[in-house]
Amino acid sequence: MTTPFQPVTVIEPWKFEAITPSQFITFTMLNPLNHRQLLPALVLRLAVLDSPTANADDDSPLTVAMIVPKNRETDWNFCTKSGHIQLLLRSRNISRLILIGNNPPCNPGLAIYKRPTVTDTLEEQRLVNELKPLLMSLHPKVSFNRGLPETLFLMYKDDVAYRVTVAKVKGHIVGEFLVEDVELVGGSDRNKELRRRLRFKRMPTLIQSQALLVPVIGYNEATTQTDLESLMKIEGAKFEVDIRVLVQQYVIHMVAGLFLIVSHLKKRYEQGFFPRALCLGIGGGVLLSFLNTQMGLHVTGVESDVSVLIAATEHFGFNKSLAIRVIVADAMEAIQNFLPLNPGGKMDDKFDVIMVDLDSSDAKNGFCAPPPEFVKKSIFEDLRSLLDDHGALIINVVPLNELFFTTLVKELGEIFHNVYKIDTGNEDNFIVIAILSPSSSGDDDDDDDIFLERLKSTIPGTYPFVTLHPLQGGVHDINIPNIIFL
Repeated sequence: MTTPFQPVTVIEPWKFEAITPSQFITFTMLNPLNHRQLLPALVLRLAVLDSPTANADDDSPLTVAMIVPKNRETDWNFCTKSGHIQLLLRSRNISRLILIGNNPPCNPGLAIYKRPTVTDTLEEQRLVNELKPLLMSLHPKVSFNRGLPETLFLMYKDDVAYRVTVAKVKGHIVGEFLVEDVELVGGSDRNKELRRRLRFKRMPTLIQSQALLVPVIGYNEATTQTDLESLMKIEGAKFEVDIRVLVQQYVIHMVAGLFLIVSHLKKRYEQGFFPRALCLGIGGGVLLSFLNTQMGLHVTGVESDVSVLIAATEHFGFNKSLAIRVIVADAMEAIQNFLPLNPGGKMDDKFDVIMVDLDSSDAKNGFCAPPPEFVKKSIFEDLRSLLDDHGALIINVVPLNELFFTTLVKELGEIFHNVYKIDTGNEDNFIVIAILSPSSSGDDDDDDDIFLERLKSTIPGTYPFVTLHPLQGGVHDINIPNIIFL
């Protein structure tokens, strides 16, 4: 038999009686439970968030609870309001989300997480059953109009088997962010999947950048171990990022968009020019490094926070060179600064491809890419003026809602010849491509195309047969059935 929670921090119960959009309350309580495996701490931390989009007059609000995974208590996903919001907005129609976890230590030390090898589902269910009546007081008052409310539980799952923090930095624009080394769930004993990741505190559930991580072991320290925990224990072991390979799905699909302008890029090479790319948003610099080293493009990148650039250089193998130019500025300001450089519209002054990988700095209503202020006809007209007449605008899109996506497509369709969409496999993430002239992907003289060969060899899988399906609003789906993405 359990006893009611005894508060350690003072709370006022009336604050939970009604749904108050964006209200966020955290408190600690003495642990009345006996679950050594999942919630062994003497004190528990609870966090209650009301959805920023909730209707305060809803007569049947949905309240959901989540148990914070053990040893993840200091993870930004679970200990910050921004992480809480993202967890809540992952599932639709939730009015209130309650997180329950062990109270984190004051000085946690080096942030290392190791996934439990076995999860006792019976123990997990027993804990859920004991928590349900204890959480009754955190339901809004209106939930009792039809009897005792039921607390639904969500279980958090991700792909992290082992994770260690490499660096924690505070940028003057993006705020705090982490560089982490991660071993993914799965993989054989001889071939564990290792990644280096960049995460921002303002949107902690989102992986801003991800790269293939390769251990560098001295000859005298040869080992058959491939898991991250064992490799880190080897004296002198180092880890490097492999910039020749893309592992982040949406980035792979952004590069795949170049198939639409391969003939144009081939002509640029034949004319003695290196194709030019403008990347708005750098992050870890993975995309820029790949476009330059593997595709032979000269790249200009725009990043608003110099701290992010430093992290990209120190931890992601990103290096400025004659072929990679970096501008520290707000993306929209940078666009305006480029415009005077092209008064005559000379081809050599323009870009062959512009890639936009920007997200909203304010995630209180959910993650959105690009930012709402970017989705304007005037911005797209400026970008068009920076493109070669046969170039492409490639945008990473995570729509805030259906209207957001419809507006983006409409504005692009009024300026560009054709607009295409690639489904990344994530139902909320698309790559949108706008071109100024008919697609050049279907030309017959591909045999001697150096650029096409590079694209085929560096994008995992085989060269796709691209088919275009007209959709409402002038958008086309790009069907790439033969590419097998990592």
